[in-house]
Amino acid sequence: MEVTKIDNQSLSLKNKVKVFFTKAIKNKKSKGFCITKDIMAVVMDKWSLFVIYNLAYYETLRFGQLKSNIRGISSRMLSVTLKKLEKHQIIQRKVYAEVPPKVEYKLTDFGIELAEKSVELNQWFLDKYLSPKS
Repeated sequence: MEVTKIDNQSLSLKNKVKVFFTKAIKNKKSKGFCITKDIMAVVMDKWSLFVIYNLAYYETLRFGQLKSNIRGISSRMLSVTLKKLEKHQIIQRKVYAEVPPKVEYKLTDFGIELAEKSVELNQWFLDKYLSPKS
């Protein structure tokens, strides 16, 4: 029986998945679970990508600027989203000792890489989804 290109691709994907999960589970931070799941859950919620993309585009924004850029988000939801992204080291918050208080948000190095990868993933999806079906 001859091995086809599709068979090789399937084996390659299986190997990639195996290596990924083996590495993820051995990670000390994951405590036996896949830490990627936790990060992806944060990033893939309704508002996080809007925050990440805004910070990727504008680099540094204040709370009010983010709120006005993201149509439909409540102040509470933006606050919750920012806290979640900060907890997972995707964004950093800088507080200035001023009256009234001034707070700025920007992506961490990890957040910048995450934004780049998610744009690539979204672009791939749009290309596949929106391309005419053969």
